Amino acid sequence: MTTINRRDALLLGLTSGMACATPTWAEAGRKKVTVALDWTPNTNHVGLYVARDKGFYAEAGLDVEILPYADTASGTLVSNWVADFGVSGAIGFFTQRAAGADLKAVYAVVQTETGRLVFKADRADIQRPRDLDGKTYGGFGSDWENALIGTLIRNGGGVGRFETVTLGTSAYEALANGAVDFTLEVYTWEGIKAELENKPQRAFRYADYGVPDQHTTFIVSSDAYLSEHPQRAAAFGRATRHGYAFAAANPDEAAALLVEANKGMVTNPAFIRASMKALVEGNYLARPDGTVGEIDRSKIEAMGGFLFTAGILRDATGDALTTRPDFGDYFSNEYLAGA
Repeated sequence: MTTINRRDALLLGLTSGMACATPTWAEAGRKKVTVALDWTPNTNHVGLYVARDKGFYAEAGLDVEILPYADTASGTLVSNWVADFGVSGAIGFFTQRAAGADLKAVYAVVQTETGRLVFKADRADIQRPRDLDGKTYGGFGSDWENALIGTLIRNGGGVGRFETVTLGTSAYEALANGAVDFTLEVYTWEGIKAELENKPQRAFRYADYGVPDQHTTFIVSSDAYLSEHPQRAAAFGRATRHGYAFAAANPDEAAALLVEANKGMVTNPAFIRASMKALVEGNYLARPDGTVGEIDRSKIEAMGGFLFTAGILRDATGDALTTRPDFGDYFSNEYLAGA
């Protein structure tokens, strides 16, 4: 890589506006592919590392670089043509795409919702979502959280009124010490961590109370990149699918590869193995029939419709969309063909 690479170029551009960003991959003339992460390396990313380190990308004729996690959202890196692909949380993807970002989902990392609303197991006063009325939520500051929790409470017999303290990841410590009454977590990560630390929890599943099931995490690209490099994108999609399929079938080996590839950042092999076990046994990485990667249109339509109705999808000026988008255009499974 050169001294000023594509990531550096974007980060410089962010301070002066992104309007001048233009694609640069056409100049390279090589099968280099970059992937931006949505967080520090974790088990949601395992298929990428498996595909790279087991040689699946090399066999597909690709030189794939997994970019180090940075403060800039992966969707921003992709939509501004700094990264070719990126791992993106579903809600962030929907909101960025609605606002005009050049993004398209091309791979479903998980096949069903990994999130849940949690509280300490000894809270006898919380038996149904309606019992959360008037209680304090430790959260992350998004409109999605308000819509999600309000829906759970109302469909669980309550009014939907609760207090919010924005804490970020400190919410998990606040829950453990009783400073807040409930929070949201990813079961296959924070939930497993709580189990290993012997912090018993109970939970409400979103889909049990009127919130559509969703894929939770995607790999996304841009229409510009996909149009410019359809064969390279397909090679990446097939090799990535191979990586995640291998991880689902060989979770311990995949966990070891993830740890080895991220020494210094991933320091608890037992935690990684437990998270992988949960992803596999819960049919998160693969459906019961073994399907990995495929995006379910019904889930895209259902969650997109939920976000639209809740007023969460906004245009580039910040106004709520008044016309339901064509969510079928938000994703494509064609880059998995033949995998």
